[in-house]
Amino acid sequence: MNQSIAIIGGDLRIVKLAEMLAKDKFSIKTYALEEAESLKKIKEITLCGTIEEALQNVDFVIGPIPLSSNKQQINTPFSKKEITLKEFALQLKGKKLIAGSIQKEFFELLQEGTEAIDLLKREELVVLNTIATAEGAIQIAMEETPRTLHGSKVLVLGFGRVGKILANMLKGIGVNVYCEARKDADLAWIKAYGYEPVRLKKMKEQLNQFDIIMNTIPALVLGKEELTKMKQDSIIIDLASNPGGVDKLEAKKQGIKMIWALSLPGKVAPITSAEFIKDTIYHVLQENEK
Repeated sequence: MNQSIAIIGGDLRIVKLAEMLAKDKFSIKTYALEEAESLKKIKEITLCGTIEEALQNVDFVIGPIPLSSNKQQINTPFSKKEITLKEFALQLKGKKLIAGSIQKEFFELLQEGTEAIDLLKREELVVLNTIATAEGAIQIAMEETPRTLHGSKVLVLGFGRVGKILANMLKGIGVNVYCEARKDADLAWIKAYGYEPVRLKKMKEQLNQFDIIMNTIPALVLGKEELTKMKQDSIIIDLASNPGGVDKLEAKKQGIKMIWALSLPGKVAPITSAEFIKDTIYHVLQENEK
């Protein structure tokens, strides 16, 4: 592939992605990545002083994953520059953007002829990202609890992609795994895999027995009533995207340790995550060439 790319903002995954794309002989222009020292040493990468310069004469644009965390600016952790979503949308006029977790409001800002592709709508990337998310959750649990995970009672809330991978990894290190689900079919699979099924309607009655609760549901499941049922020394690790699944103020009020662990793939496995992102981008480009 002999193409030119603009990379605007992004975390360590995007920095590593830029390095990998440069090795594949892409011509790359970046903006809002000036604090990424490794990029300054690569001849195929040009660090631009303006967004206009970066976007000039490129075939497509790569943005952050997630595109924004505050619904106002795009994510630029390797820069002090701030780029509003509105400004970014205007600058993209007529180009193709590839980014992640693109919110509906941003699509509405795009001008005619501009295309945005959300990588986190791609099943292959979502599934592979669950591996790093699950490993990161287990790492946090090991660091934050004074006991071994082996022999502990851990409740996984939600039995979707992340819940399935996480439960399997936990079981592999000797954890007593309990999984919550609403659907009878999911509860049957939980039992078939050798985990203890927990029905959502009856969850409150069992909360006082768990050492760790890992939530994957992006909706409030641990509110005031549920938190009062938990052991005081238990830990909650919330893996759900904004707004999360835990009443954070109430957890703090009750003295329950709660860690909201967002964007774990980028924090615990940036190189592997970048490889997954690169492969997914190549799939997108190949599909668009057909």
